[in-house]
Amino acid sequence: MQEIVRFGLIGCGRISPRHIQSLAQIPSGSLVAVADVIESRAERAAGETGAEPYTDYRRLLDRRDIDVVTICTPSGMHAAMAIEALQAGKHVLVEKPMALTLADADAMIAAAGQTGRKLGVVLQNRYNPPMQDLRRAVDEGRLGRLLLGNATVRWYRPQEYYEDGWHGTLAMDGGALMNQSIHHIDALQWMMGNPVSVFAYTATLAHRMEAEDTGVAAIRFEGGALGVVEGSTITYPENLEGSLSIFGEHGSVKVGGTALNRKVFWKLADQLEHEKELLTREQIDPPSVYGQSHRAVIEDMIDAVLHDRKPRTNGVEARRSVALVLAIYESARTGREVMLAAQDA
Repeated sequence: MQEIVRFGLIGCGRISPRHIQSLAQIPSGSLVAVADVIESRAERAAGETGAEPYTDYRRLLDRRDIDVVTICTPSGMHAAMAIEALQAGKHVLVEKPMALTLADADAMIAAAGQTGRKLGVVLQNRYNPPMQDLRRAVDEGRLGRLLLGNATVRWYRPQEYYEDGWHGTLAMDGGALMNQSIHHIDALQWMMGNPVSVFAYTATLAHRMEAEDTGVAAIRFEGGALGVVEGSTITYPENLEGSLSIFGEHGSVKVGGTALNRKVFWKLADQLEHEKELLTREQIDPPSVYGQSHRAVIEDMIDAVLHDRKPRTNGVEARRSVALVLAIYESARTGREVMLAAQDA
């Protein structure tokens, strides 16, 4: 008989349908409870799934029949809720970014260690087939020594997006880099390795909001490779590009599409004769920037629970992109190059 991992979901806003729909497709997962401070949202999610609705997430944490708590609330709430859930004996899967400060990220990681529970973070684009292909190519050395990496996010958000009480605020969200660009920044450092230093500018150019709607950064990685980050929500009237480009001695690759799901350019020295074939795979864009890999993240979390291993995108791994964004913010604030602390490979 197949073992079932039971989930409770906190936060029934815009990202929650990805989790709900994914769990419905996974035989070994079951959604048994949902919580949201807005009662109508909790009831709507419950009506779609048969889960029990709550307006107080602590009642969800009190349930003994929940194995994993998924946190889909505003980013500034992630740390406190995750720690509460871990201390309640639940495994935790939290949306990106895992936290808005390194102190909070470290507290989450420590709580997971102290309680013996799993902590996973939703970095779903890592699971996309083109990203997995690129990761393998890097690991196998087929690009040779990496020289340059670019993460580019040219997206648009109307002013109304920032008028919901939390988007674009420093306490709950951050700006175009911490929110919209975090997946691409994560992908950049996942491929290029540990960043050593960063110099950056940020600005709020087209919106009324606390955080930035535009940011650019130059990065130096271990081994001497360089990188560039460009992230914004100002490309009126619609999203223009979200991409990752990696350039090495023996190859150049650009992955783009709606959600890092399309091989835009793929030239490796040992695959040039198969270039057209490679570029015709996985070419259907998902309907939104959330992509189609939430199911893979949740399946990995379930497998981690059932086989007592760390999730592939665990807290320690997800902390890296938070650290890089915070270094970018510090450089922009101080006008100075910021050195990053060494991280374990």
